[in-house]
Amino acid sequence: MDCVFCKIANGEIPSKKVYEDDKILVFHDLDPQAPVHVLIIPKQHISSTWEITEENSGIIAYVFEKAPQLAKQLGLDGGFRLVNNCGNDGGQTVQHLHFHLLGGRFMAWPPG
Repeated sequence: MDCVFCKIANGEIPSKKVYEDDKILVFHDLDPQAPVHVLIIPKQHISSTWEITEENSGIIAYVFEKAPQLAKQLGLDGGFRLVNNCGNDGGQTVQHLHFHLLGGRFMAWPPG
C-alpha cells in the first residue's frame, strides 16, 4: 500500500509527533491553517469516512474521546475545531481517514 499516512504511522516518514498510542498518531500539519493545527490519524488504514463500519467505528469514538485531552495539552482552552474531509468534493487530499484539530484563534464560519 502506498499510503503516506500509513508510512508516517509506521515511522517510514518522519513527522512532528504530538501524541501516539497503539490506536492513533497525532502530528503537526505541514500546512497549518491555524496557530495550532494537528492531524489525528488512526493507525489502522481506513480510506475515508465512507468506509466506517460497525466493525471499525470504535476508532472514531476513540478519536472523539482523545480530542479534548489533546486540545487541553495543546493549550486550546478557548475551544477548538475538529474537521474531517471526505471525498474529493469534501476536500480530502490523503486517502486515509484523518481529523484536523485546529485552534489558537477564533474559528469563523464559514471557514476562511
